[in-house]
Amino acid sequence: MATETLDDRALDQLFREARTHNKWQDRPVPDAKLRELYDLLKFAPTSANASPGRFVFVRTPEGKAKLKPALSAGNLEKTMNAPVTVIVAHDLHFYDHLPKLFPHAPDAKNWFTGSLSFAEQTAFRNGSLQGAYLILAARALGLDAGPMSGFDAAKVDEAFFQGTNWKTNFLINLGYGDPEGLFPRNPRLDFEEAARFE
Repeated sequence: MATETLDDRALDQLFREARTHNKWQDRPVPDAKLRELYDLLKFAPTSANASPGRFVFVRTPEGKAKLKPALSAGNLEKTMNAPVTVIVAHDLHFYDHLPKLFPHAPDAKNWFTGSLSFAEQTAFRNGSLQGAYLILAARALGLDAGPMSGFDAAKVDEAFFQGTNWKTNFLINLGYGDPEGLFPRNPRLDFEEAARFE
């Protein structure tokens, strides 16, 4: 399939003009939009198509109340006001789905069940990738995102994932951002400071 560089408008929306939002418009995000978001991000690559990322879209008052005790003070107000907060997690037993996701390698599950540390590294690394894909998919669909640390992952796990093999990685607030809550854009490293050719 031939591909072309996206136009400047698309690149601005995904990267150059996109911002991390801290303040939100009072505008709901429909469940259908969140399903569309997942149906887009799921096609992005992961190792062995393992897809260990798991996502909880917290959007009800009851869900926000469960999340609230885990938040740091600096993230409390913006998270309570965000239409949706996504818990980006990963499934430590992601390999149970490999017969469906990677069917041409019947022994793929054994690659991970033989080494717990390898399975954990794979789940965390690829689940993090899927969280990043979620941010880009959200931007592509006209949503704004506010990814963050600044919370107690153990408390989130206790509140949402007891009795499962899911582990919290990070949080992303989603919705339609209010530009009044933006900080001035911080500098980025130049190519020579962050990259090199070999």
